[in-house]
Amino acid sequence: MKITLKDGAVKEYDSPRSVFEIAADLSEGLARAACAGEVNGQTVDLRTVIEQDCALNILTANDPEGLRVVRHTCSHVLAQAVKRLFPQAKLAIGPAIDNGYYYDFEHEPFSREDLDRLEAEMKKIIKEGKKLERFTLPRDEAVKMMEDAGEPYKVELIRDLPEDAEISFYDQGDFVDLCAGPHLMSTRGIKAFKLTSSSGAYWRGRSENAMLQRIYGTAFNKKEELADYLTYLENIRLRDHNRLGREMELFTTVDVIGQGLPLLMPKGAKMVQTMQRWIEDLEDNEWGYVRTKTPFMAKSDLYKISGHWDHYKEGMFVLGEEEKDKEVFALRPMTCPFQYYVYKATQHSYRDLPLRYGETSTLFRNEDSGEMHGLTRVRQFTISEGHLIIRPDQAGEELKRCLDLAVYCLTTLGLQDEVTYRLSRWDPDNREKYLGDEQYWESTQSKIREILTEYGVPFTEADGEAAFYGPKIDIQAKNVYGKEDTMITIQLDCAIAENFDMYYIDQNGDKVRPYIIHRTSIGCYERTLAWLIEKYEGKFPTWLCPEQVRVLPISDKYEDYARKVSAELRKNGVLSEVDSRSEKIGFKIREARLARLPYMLVVGQQEEADNAVSVRSRFAGDEGVKPLEAFIGQICREIRTKEIRREEVQEEKK
Repeated sequence: MKITLKDGAVKEYDSPRSVFEIAADLSEGLARAACAGEVNGQTVDLRTVIEQDCALNILTANDPEGLRVVRHTCSHVLAQAVKRLFPQAKLAIGPAIDNGYYYDFEHEPFSREDLDRLEAEMKKIIKEGKKLERFTLPRDEAVKMMEDAGEPYKVELIRDLPEDAEISFYDQGDFVDLCAGPHLMSTRGIKAFKLTSSSGAYWRGRSENAMLQRIYGTAFNKKEELADYLTYLENIRLRDHNRLGREMELFTTVDVIGQGLPLLMPKGAKMVQTMQRWIEDLEDNEWGYVRTKTPFMAKSDLYKISGHWDHYKEGMFVLGEEEKDKEVFALRPMTCPFQYYVYKATQHSYRDLPLRYGETSTLFRNEDSGEMHGLTRVRQFTISEGHLIIRPDQAGEELKRCLDLAVYCLTTLGLQDEVTYRLSRWDPDNREKYLGDEQYWESTQSKIREILTEYGVPFTEADGEAAFYGPKIDIQAKNVYGKEDTMITIQLDCAIAENFDMYYIDQNGDKVRPYIIHRTSIGCYERTLAWLIEKYEGKFPTWLCPEQVRVLPISDKYEDYARKVSAELRKNGVLSEVDSRSEKIGFKIREARLARLPYMLVVGQQEEADNAVSVRSRFAGDEGVKPLEAFIGQICREIRTKEIRREEVQEEKK
């Protein structure tokens, strides 16, 4: 038997050997460090016996797949600790994931104190150095063993395995778990670990199933690597819009209102209002859009014409039942069918096109409760929605203009370097999901591909991500945790006009079906706000800030002048407040800095006498005394041009 190693060397054995035995034959140090093997490119357990020629790589914790094995074993140690401390807990699943592992349990929610106790118990288990022994059982025996152990979720997993599946378990002393592996030889192989958090999670990710408790953890080969990762996690936590947005009083959520229905507080509402007004003026005044305002709901008849009733009903909030009610309504998940009837209200010729409809659209989508997250995944949201009714010959130019507008908006917000581009295609193996035939999809996808290629941006392609009526350009971004979401979308639709009998009169007097581009320019305002919170850590560009200037009188004697300064700023469109509290000026400055304000204006006797202000900024620190008129001109230019000033000084220690 010939074993080809990673470096190309060949070892010969005259009888079968396990991966671990081969590692020990190569080097005792390698055997001690080994976590798993890679046989012909497939990760296998160290206990796997090799019986024929193959390529073999011994994996250690320095290899990504080797580290996954460490983390998978750590999840079993966690489960063992839970069963020791909370014997009534029921086991579900515990896989390794990209940044660690988790394990799901049927149990009461775990507190941070519970996690600390579990960590201490896990250290004991690791120190015990129990060997992990793999064994298999026939299906009936496996089911009985888990039934006797009172583990219903494991029983369900076993019964769902294919008939020919090998049903394997790992025994580590007083704990046995159903698992395909691979695992370390002993718990002593875990060098550094941490339980990071816990949360609820539905069994198998389905909201109709039981709510379980998920404990997240991570593990590394060295304590230094773990420390670096925990520091990274803390930095992420500080930037998480869910925490920061609430701390800054931008939004909140309330259980009695409902999951996925955030409340924008005055500061958050002001930021969204600023963005909405900017986008509406930009689209209408510079990009040739006309504005519509359409209902939040419609009869099911409308969605049946558009195809949403057949293709998207599960994602809609339906009001009424077809079997019982004369009329059934649904809250709109998108605006397109409404705007089609705006178009149809007037006859159009080829000279009228392109016709670009824009609407600040509040939409409703019945997202799964397990998907809800802050402002990024909600059930009611508002988008910069638009639909372009175009002639077929205008498709290329209008798609490019839509992309131009999206990139302009991203650049203005300072987000252009945060995104990736994706051509979202249909899934030819799931044809019933889509309108049109293969030729339709190939031609429309080719048009999108051509635009992206011409634009010169790197892009990926993904099957099954298209809308049911056409392919799209999806502009993607990741949150601080690395989860990717679609921020902006541009879709080409050459099919839906037929459903609505939409047409224009061409130069020959004939009726012709238009094409439609569905697009957003800034996407969902709530999701964009979350993105901005995390990008800027709450230190927004001045033009976006809900409070741009705070005027700080050094004593009560100068409050009248402070209010005069603030009134002059507001008269010029600058969002200004006065801090009139009877506090020392140093305290007021620190409070304003903690609020991440762009500008603080300190005023006292000399500033009042000179009609001036002493300027402190988030960008340059102390900018000195300036005439009030000069400062107003400076900040108005900054707001008008939407300048993104870079911070030139480090924030003072608090």
